[in-house]
Amino acid sequence: MISNYKRPSLRDDPRVNKALLNMPGRHADSYSEIQLVYFRHALMDHQWQRHFIDTRGTFYFPFIGWRFFYVFLLGRNKRALNRKEKQLSILIFIVSVVSFIVISIVFGLILLYLLKSALGIDLFENSSLGIWDWFNG
Repeated sequence: MISNYKRPSLRDDPRVNKALLNMPGRHADSYSEIQLVYFRHALMDHQWQRHFIDTRGTFYFPFIGWRFFYVFLLGRNKRALNRKEKQLSILIFIVSVVSFIVISIVFGLILLYLLKSALGIDLFENSSLGIWDWFNG
C-alpha cells in the first residue's frame, strides 16, 4: 500500500520561512529541499552556538507524515549563569580545592612517615601506626 502523505517541507521551519519571505517570490521558490537544509544550517550557524560536538539533523516518518529533529550538543557552556548556577559552581569549586588540599596533605604526611620509618627514625619509643609494617609486608 502506497501512502498519500506529503513529506513536510523545510519551508515550514520558522527561520527558513521568515528568510524566504524577505526575498522575491521567484527566488524563494527556486530553492530545493537539499538547498533549504543548508540554508537552515547557515541561518543557525552563529559564533555563540559553536560546540565541540554539534550534531543536528532531521528524520522523517513516511506513514505519519511528520518530520522530527534531533540535537546533540557537547561543549563549554558560554551562556551566562543564573544566580543558583553561580552559587552551585562556586560551591563545587571550593569543595574541589579543599578536597585536593586535604588529599595532598594526607598523601604527603604518609610519604613523610614512610621516609621516616625507612630511615629508622623513631619519634616516640615503642609506638607505631603500623603503616610501615603494612607497607613492607
